[in-house]
Amino acid sequence: MTKAAGLLDKQLAYHGVPWEEAFGYTQAVRVGQTIHVSGQLSHDETGQLVGAAPLDATGRILDASNMELQMRTSYANAVKLLAEFGATLDHVVEETIFVTDMDAAFAVAGAVRKAAYGTDRPACASTIVETPRLALRGQLVEVGFTVILPAGAPGRPAS
Repeated sequence: MTKAAGLLDKQLAYHGVPWEEAFGYTQAVRVGQTIHVSGQLSHDETGQLVGAAPLDATGRILDASNMELQMRTSYANAVKLLAEFGATLDHVVEETIFVTDMDAAFAVAGAVRKAAYGTDRPACASTIVETPRLALRGQLVEVGFTVILPAGAPGRPAS
């Protein structure tokens, strides 16, 4: 737990991947009963992109056939992160999905989201946005979340 500028009690969570240190990147911040989750992407425990899209010589994505794998892995990474706060996807009130190919995303997003949330109607607001590029070359999707815990939910134990 840290107290930023003496104003807010914040609980922070990390995956332990290289860019957290390199860019001063925090994966999630809990203030009170709200958790703000930075964009989660398809990486393994070492930070290597899972299902990286093939690139041409200029670094442009050649195809988005790994959209489903990347999206599933992004949600799985979010689940791991939320567990550090005693939260689940059931506590998500809003998600924003950034994709590099809207058609490829729409082809898989419904099934992936339903599986991740465990219901045919995930109970959260959802926005999907197409962008020409995400942070890592070969990255097709990134998902950010706003999570609200029930009143009285305990804070994460100090590590």
